[in-house]
Amino acid sequence: MNFPYSQKELDYLSERDPLLGGVIRAVGFIARTVEEDVFSAVVHHIIGQQISMRAQETVWRRLQDLLGEVTPDTLADANTEAVKNCGMTYRKADYIRDFAQKVRSGEFDVEALRAMEDSEAVKALSALRGVGEWTAEMLLLFCLQRADVLSYGDLGIRRGMMKLYGWTTMTREQFEACRERYSPYGSVASFYLWAVNGGALSEEELTKLREEVR
Repeated sequence: MNFPYSQKELDYLSERDPLLGGVIRAVGFIARTVEEDVFSAVVHHIIGQQISMRAQETVWRRLQDLLGEVTPDTLADANTEAVKNCGMTYRKADYIRDFAQKVRSGEFDVEALRAMEDSEAVKALSALRGVGEWTAEMLLLFCLQRADVLSYGDLGIRRGMMKLYGWTTMTREQFEACRERYSPYGSVASFYLWAVNGGALSEEELTKLREEVR
């Protein structure tokens, strides 16, 4: 399943920020896959920290082969060394087993996250071992499908913003001004800032776009 959004969000962002609107027109609709199962998503994100997506999927397949099905019960009962040998660090293996044990015992209610406000959900997720604020925000975006996630902790988003506006440096105040401008559809704005950072438009195209909207 893909993150749910429509032309309504694109029109809103284009009206609020003509420069971002130019990027939206040039790039077109961006489909981003989301995970629906919160438990699996948390485990996936912890595994995927500081490794490539291909490596993450390799580790995940090995974990599935080891456990049969990755659930709070199977993961909590697994041997930490065996989990580590799926291709992750001992620390990550310990983190995901600790998370599984917390879910199984009821200490952490993954489904309760769905009813929480964004800031409350980030706080709850960040309290887990191995989950920082950035990972929590990515879980809000790519699992809980929250509409207004624009992570200052994401280097790709910051670089995309700087490329878009032609900034050589960026203050937190500038970032927050953009966040306010994009709200309540910061998540969709994030997709296009990642695209800009990834080279979806050349520097020449961005310069021309900036000149057109002046």
